[in-house]
Amino acid sequence: MTGLRDDFLWGASTSPHQVEGNNLNADWWALENAPGSPLPDRSGDAVDSYHRYPEDMRLLADAGLNAYRFGFEWARIEPTDGEFSRAERDHYRRMVDTAHELGLAPVVTLQHFTLPRWFAESGGWRRPDAADRFARYIEFVSPALRDVDWVCTINEPNMLAVFANLQETVLSAMGGQDADAPEAGQAATELATALAHVRPDQALGDTLAQVHRRAVEVVRATTNAKAGWTVAQQSFTPTPGNEEVFERVHRVWEGFYLDVARDDDFLGVQAYTSQPVDANGPVPHPDHPDNSLTGWAFRPDALGISLRRAWDEAGGIPLLVTENGLATDDDTRRIAYTDEALGHLEAAVADGVDVRGYLHWSALDNYEWGRYAPTFGLISVDRETFVRTPRPSLAWLGARARRDGLR
Repeated sequence: MTGLRDDFLWGASTSPHQVEGNNLNADWWALENAPGSPLPDRSGDAVDSYHRYPEDMRLLADAGLNAYRFGFEWARIEPTDGEFSRAERDHYRRMVDTAHELGLAPVVTLQHFTLPRWFAESGGWRRPDAADRFARYIEFVSPALRDVDWVCTINEPNMLAVFANLQETVLSAMGGQDADAPEAGQAATELATALAHVRPDQALGDTLAQVHRRAVEVVRATTNAKAGWTVAQQSFTPTPGNEEVFERVHRVWEGFYLDVARDDDFLGVQAYTSQPVDANGPVPHPDHPDNSLTGWAFRPDALGISLRRAWDEAGGIPLLVTENGLATDDDTRRIAYTDEALGHLEAAVADGVDVRGYLHWSALDNYEWGRYAPTFGLISVDRETFVRTPRPSLAWLGARARRDGLR
């Protein structure tokens, strides 16, 4: 027996900008298409899930899964300040209806990295009225959430805080260059170097905590859903003699955000890999043939580390794995990774950790924030024809779900 709940959610996740395509009014679209952008790929049509979501959901349901995490795109719903689209709200309501019709529990994310351009260009989360503007958006979409049980307010606020510290470096690297200029390649190199050393902006983290608390109040007041946010857990581990450095690093990267979740209805756990912390901080992933296509170490045990840490530090609130997976072009490796990760999840449950579900990242190969090369999907997508091809890992995970997790 695995000890998993009878109502355990087995599913997969996506985010709107990464799969829908042509999110023209989003800040990321502007960054991708700016002259001198350091991002190697543009999202473009993405994988056209905006139109093909019924097929995507049916593939998950037919495989045996019972949940799907997807997002409402704020930039589509409020493309200009104060102008809300009822048609777009209806579109996302149709997604909720489709999920229910197929037996998939909808898990809805209200903000997954992207922002409306008008909001971002006028200060974004640093605007003094940011919490009010986000609350106004949630109030507008709340009728579409009337029978949704799980709502994630903000996806990975700690990574939003990282992006904030990275923004000046990105803009400096772009330098207003033409995208075809020789300096554009150097811009990408500078961006990669910056990523290796950046850390979350704590001031923005404090602001996001306030925005989140307001958002939770609105969700609770206007829907019957459980409300929480998702945290990108780094699963850091201390090296001998560097426990104090580890505590400082952990606090800034994730501990603060786990504490904020203590008053929530659940916490979304997102874990992919683990890194040791030495006297200088997080140790970069060394090159290794087992590394994923994102360069991360093959560490399925990261999920167990993160679940136990979240359980302890978020005060014992229910946990929902909202992202876990491997960027690989070898599906046997994806299955091996997921199988081991689920073993660590089941061990945590056996030790009393309240885990309500496992949502794999990702349902589809998608736009990984600047690149299409890292393939995380249980379903591959031909981006020329948009033909979906389920990988063996989808059938494997669906069979695991039908057996309630039993191997």
